[in-house]
Amino acid sequence: MRKRLKPLILIIILCAVSAKLKAQHSFPFNSGPAMNKFQDSLIKLSEITFNATTNSDRYTQNAAFIKTLVNSLKTQGSFFFPFDSLKKITILKSPDNSFRIFSWYLPLDDGSYRFFGTIQMATKDGKLKMFPLIDDTINIKDTNIITGNKNWFGARYYEIIPVIMNGRPPYYVLIGWKGNSLKTSKKVIEVLSFNKEQQPVFGKPVFEEAKSTATKNRIVFEYNKQNTMTLTLDKNVNMIVFDHLAPISEEMTGNFEYYASDLSFDAYKLLNGRLKLVENIELKNEPNEMDNLFSDPKDKKIKTIKKL
Repeated sequence: MRKRLKPLILIIILCAVSAKLKAQHSFPFNSGPAMNKFQDSLIKLSEITFNATTNSDRYTQNAAFIKTLVNSLKTQGSFFFPFDSLKKITILKSPDNSFRIFSWYLPLDDGSYRFFGTIQMATKDGKLKMFPLIDDTINIKDTNIITGNKNWFGARYYEIIPVIMNGRPPYYVLIGWKGNSLKTSKKVIEVLSFNKEQQPVFGKPVFEEAKSTATKNRIVFEYNKQNTMTLTLDKNVNMIVFDHLAPISEEMTGNFEYYASDLSFDAYKLLNGRLKLVENIELKNEPNEMDNLFSDPKDKKIKTIKKL
């Protein structure tokens, strides 16, 4: 019999003093009109890119999009411009206002996806400091390796969760959609931190499962493309909650084309700076817009699994 977990206080603490210092700047932001023009251009380019019918055209238009985006970010104070009308990309700002991360994808002819992004750092003088994200998924054989911005395990992120423990350098949990192929989709729980040289690092040994297994640097889920998967921070229980994925039959174990939710839920709970797996939790699964996020960008007839 399942035991209902009482809501737990997740030890995710934003250091208010630090955030205030990082957010300080000594320049006026008066580039709104220029940034609006850039945004209009980016909207048009993104529509052209996603409506392109061949890989070649998509890459060509995406290159023009990237060039325009970089030029816009070179505008002094661009960090404070929200790009809130640009719907084809996701922009997540860290709650401590130290950086924001842009991410988006291109659908390719073979059913796979290529991801693009950049990290823009907050600077005191408003000048651009950024780390382009280069999707190197095709060359990453071990999904548990720690990577940098130049060999990024690409994804389109839709949630960011800051973690600060006992004055240690913070890290940020990123939840994202990764797509995959004509048959399966992937989602990922990624960890972003910054090393002593202030370079971005992806992956961190913070995920704990069974006592007999080593900690993991990131978590990757794979499941049938026609189904959806819940993966989100549930504020009711203060844990990262997700559908438990299982094969439709034992003989399909390891063949992720036949994996889907079995209508139970697991979660990761922050404990002493680590994310510990909690299995078989009981939740009231209220409708969540994240459930259907990027289930299949091309398929309008998405089959969903009814959740309890």
